[in-house]
Amino acid sequence: MKAAVLREVGKPLQIEDVQINKPGPHEVLIRTAAAGVCHSDLHFIEGSYPHPLPAVLGHESAGIVEQVGSEVRTVKPGDHVITCLSAFCGHCEYCLTGHMSLCVSPDTKRGKDDEPRLSSAKGPMMQYLNLSSFAEHMLIHEHACVAIRQDMPLDRAALIGCGVMTGVGAAMHTSNVRPGDTVAVIGLGGVGLAAVNGAAIAGASRIIGIDMAPGKENMAKSFGATDFICAKDADVVKEVIEMTKGGVQHSFEAIGLSKTAEQAFNMLRRGGTANIIGMIPVGQTISLMGAAFLGEKRIQGSLMGSNRFPVDMPRLVDFYMAGKLHLDDMISRRIKLEDVNEAFVEMKTGAVARSVIVFDA
Repeated sequence: MKAAVLREVGKPLQIEDVQINKPGPHEVLIRTAAAGVCHSDLHFIEGSYPHPLPAVLGHESAGIVEQVGSEVRTVKPGDHVITCLSAFCGHCEYCLTGHMSLCVSPDTKRGKDDEPRLSSAKGPMMQYLNLSSFAEHMLIHEHACVAIRQDMPLDRAALIGCGVMTGVGAAMHTSNVRPGDTVAVIGLGGVGLAAVNGAAIAGASRIIGIDMAPGKENMAKSFGATDFICAKDADVVKEVIEMTKGGVQHSFEAIGLSKTAEQAFNMLRRGGTANIIGMIPVGQTISLMGAAFLGEKRIQGSLMGSNRFPVDMPRLVDFYMAGKLHLDDMISRRIKLEDVNEAFVEMKTGAVARSVIVFDA
């Protein structure tokens, strides 16, 4: 099969022929229909986060089940599915206490003595985040995908697999936005727009979108933002505090920078919660004024929207089909696998919300 392979940090992905194995007892072979080009992949390409190489990248995807292992009970051939990097074992402490997105059990991967899921004529090939969806097929654990209704367009379903689940889940699950709450979202890429949308669905009364690009205002408001601040020449914290007469109850940092994480905390009202969704590069720290914690302000991380994806993702599909979740406008371009490097260049300019690789049927 054709796949986009990262062989060296800082270098473009290479389109190569990669071999894929047959499903083991608890594995599923999926024909990839669509894969979103997510900023998280860029972190690994640029070396902000390490990963064994060479690896087939991609982790935001949807497709159609072709084969299942002998013990698989959750999906069947012909099912339309969304994949999720939050593969869960179902029996560790995290899973049993309802925190499936935090599961790190090795049971969802193949063992060192097993044949690898992916291989190459040039040598070993690593699977990326349990998925490797920049490829014509995926071989994954059954607990890394969920079946959805077949009238859902798969290019839009793919977005739910990471960015949308991350942003909506951060609002609904991690921070528990309630009707009437005030919200600010820093960074209006795919994840930030999803956080705006999630806060709107949850009933937030005021949602302030913040971005460096003034052209993001109309899109932010179409996703549910009530206000917009262009951060290019603004004191963002001061403006949010003035607009809300004291700060917001929930802030969301969706970029992955120390500075914006600090801003997210500093724009809170007393008792507010800052949620760091963006991937701050390994080794970087943030600095907060200790006395601010006397106001019972909180700062916390959010991994993949604190999801329970087998339940959450079908519900998000229903939200889309009902017109509540806005996915159509999130897709800036539909591209072929061969255009993936161009998509990352465009991503860095901030010119696109999401490019989606669409594979031939």
